[in-house]
Amino acid sequence: MATTIDFPSQLPTPLRSGYGLNPVSTFARTTMASGRAKQRPMWRTVPTMVQVSFLLTEIQAQIFEAWFSHGINAGSAWFNCKLDSPMGLKPYECRFTDMYDGPTLVGKRHWRYEATLEIFERPIFSEDWYLYGLEFIEHSKIFDLAINREWPSA
Repeated sequence: MATTIDFPSQLPTPLRSGYGLNPVSTFARTTMASGRAKQRPMWRTVPTMVQVSFLLTEIQAQIFEAWFSHGINAGSAWFNCKLDSPMGLKPYECRFTDMYDGPTLVGKRHWRYEATLEIFERPIFSEDWYLYGLEFIEHSKIFDLAINREWPSA
């Protein structure tokens, strides 16, 4: 699933305060009469819920409200938004799970909005990277430094 709708570039990325990723469980657990439990995988790909908050100026708040109502069909459509995860700050396909909380006045002229976003797919490396590329992942910072420092200029 791909979308062409983007989070407005005039708005900042979510605040770090209260930010967190919560993946949906990939397995089911059943407790048996003996006290032991059985676990079985249910899905390989699951969404991840992200708690976000935005601190916006008056103009940014107006843009956010209009985009929410008209740009993403009152919050129901998927959109691309830059979010931070262990994979880095990059665009993820997400949508609002419910109506946001806010605006709440902060200070003299700033407005806080809080919401839960659903990322379409959990931000993790692919199975191929896990099976065959762990050394590259582990030393990716070294590769990045070496390539950017030693690459001949064109």
